[in-house]
Amino acid sequence: MTGKLYSAEEVAERLGLHVRTVRGYVRDGRLKAVRIGKQYRITQEDLEALLGTPVTEEPEVRRERHVEVSAIVEVDAVGPEKVGRVTTLLMAASARQGDRPLRVQTAYDEQRGRLKVVVFGGLTDTARLLEYVEAVLES
Repeated sequence: MTGKLYSAEEVAERLGLHVRTVRGYVRDGRLKAVRIGKQYRITQEDLEALLGTPVTEEPEVRRERHVEVSAIVEVDAVGPEKVGRVTTLLMAASARQGDRPLRVQTAYDEQRGRLKVVVFGGLTDTARLLEYVEAVLES
C-alpha cells in the first residue's frame, strides 16, 4: 500500500459530501476502506478508484513572508512645473526599483494646486521613492 491514507472526514471535505455519505459508501462497498479502531481510513488508490481520476495533493500554503506598503501622499500648494518634475521622477524611479516593481499613480488638481500620489510596493523601495519625492518638493 503506497500513498496517503485519508479519514472519512477528509474524503468528505475533498468531495464536498457529508461524512455520513462517505461512511455509507464504505458500508455499501462503493468505497474500500480499512477500519482502524473506530475510524475508517481510505487509501489514495481506493479514492482514485471511486473517482475514476487521479487524486492530486492540494497545493501547500505559501509560507514566505510578503510585505507590501500602500501609501497615499497629498501635497498642497504645488504648481504644474513641480508636478511635472515629481511625476517624471516617480515614473523613472518606480521602473528601476528592486525585484518587485512599484506601482505608482498620480492625480493633480490644478485649481487647488493639489497633487496626490499613490504608491504600492515593498517597504524599502517605497520609503526610498518617498524620500526622492520629498527632495524634489523641497528643492
